[in-house]
Amino acid sequence: MTTGVEAGRAVLRVSNSGPVIPPERVDTLLQPFQRLETGRRAMGDGLGLGLSIVAAIAEAHHGTLELSALPDGGLEVTVTLPR
Repeated sequence: MTTGVEAGRAVLRVSNSGPVIPPERVDTLLQPFQRLETGRRAMGDGLGLGLSIVAAIAEAHHGTLELSALPDGGLEVTVTLPR
């Protein structure tokens, strides 16, 4: 995780490891209840709401949310907010 200021805006960047995410599937992760692995059970593994909540918070504060699939697997999430 990194934080900082870029062009007068607060930036939070988080990367994780995990399976390779097809680039065409990345945007679907912003929709509520979306998960890449359909075989998991909801108990203990989350419900697929986290990124949709982050997107709503960023939008409410006039910020942006960017998702990037990492080439070796995982995801990088960048939230940028006005200072």
